[in-house]
Amino acid sequence: MKNISLLVCLLFVSAFAKAQELQSYIQEAEANNPDIQAYELRYNIAQEKINEVNTLPNTTISAGYFVSEPETRTGAQRARFSVSQMLPWFGTITARENYVSSMAEKEFVEIAIAKRKLALSIAQSYYQLYSNQARQKVLDENIQLLKTYERLALTSVEVGKASAVDVLRLQIRQNELQQQKEVLQEEYLAEQSAFNNLLNRKESIAVSVVEQMAIPSGDLMFSEEGLALNPELLKYDKLYESIEQSEILNQKESAPNIGFGLDYVPVSERPEMNFSDNGKDIIMPMVTLSIPIFNNKYNSISKQNELRQKEIKLQKDERLNVLETLFAKAKSARNQSRIKFNTQVKNLKQARDAEEILIKNYETGTIDFNDVLDIQELQLKFQTNQIESVRMYYTQSAIINYLIN
Repeated sequence: MKNISLLVCLLFVSAFAKAQELQSYIQEAEANNPDIQAYELRYNIAQEKINEVNTLPNTTISAGYFVSEPETRTGAQRARFSVSQMLPWFGTITARENYVSSMAEKEFVEIAIAKRKLALSIAQSYYQLYSNQARQKVLDENIQLLKTYERLALTSVEVGKASAVDVLRLQIRQNELQQQKEVLQEEYLAEQSAFNNLLNRKESIAVSVVEQMAIPSGDLMFSEEGLALNPELLKYDKLYESIEQSEILNQKESAPNIGFGLDYVPVSERPEMNFSDNGKDIIMPMVTLSIPIFNNKYNSISKQNELRQKEIKLQKDERLNVLETLFAKAKSARNQSRIKFNTQVKNLKQARDAEEILIKNYETGTIDFNDVLDIQELQLKFQTNQIESVRMYYTQSAIINYLIN
């Protein structure tokens, strides 16, 4: 019981260390990945647009000089100076700010989606590196096992219980396994480069991968209700809200605009005349009202907004269907991985039992090296399938985590 408890603790510590190590890689990637940085810049740009729309129309200033001065009762007008300012309808600027802010929130959700996809890519690459490394280790073990069989075969040849052909077959099998190992080493280097590129660092940096992984005895329960909180769906909610703000802005912009201004006209005094307003300058306050009488433009925008909201709702429903399908497939694939893993454990135990029987037969001088090669090939197949089941289990778990958490 003490040994079992110790084994459980070791597996728990190993799983925790794996999760911590993988999480540190994900955090490093989020800080350094150029794609994430680009999304963050887009968000910053969207936020800065709030300052862009929080402005009034340009103030209009004009000046004119009368080449031929018009005479009035109080004197000749020499020039005209004007200043005017148009103002949008009450609440229009606030509506613009709300619309731009809603678009910025949509960009923020895009960051969350990009980070999730990056984390998923890193996890998938990490588990591929583990699988490659574990398969290389299994190949080394099988090469050493074949060398042991080769020594037994050489001894049997010396006493006339085996032929040189058995030795050559064992050596050929070693060469094949060595070739597989070297191919895996090349694949590991390529995957390591891809992993480092996700972290935006040198391709040659060694990646630390956990030595051993096992499928846990039980799985965490996930509910499809968590899909509703997936950023891929929240993005459509933000788009819907932005269209609502766009319609509010459209209604504000369809209202009249008000303008205020002031005209100043300097007047020359009339010579040889004496009255109270002689040469009095003209000051004329002005109010301007801009009324959109022909408002087909705004009616059209309202109709477009209504259609876009329907489109976004349909797109969200379609994306939800896709995510639900991915979730169901990931759960099924993860369960299949557990079934295959448990089957390989049983098969591997039986293959090793068969191997022990063959070794015992060697003591009586009846070993068949063809059977030895068959059993060794079966063991390698079961070990490789076991590793693949572990990789697939954690890869599908990463997909579930992307969809739900």
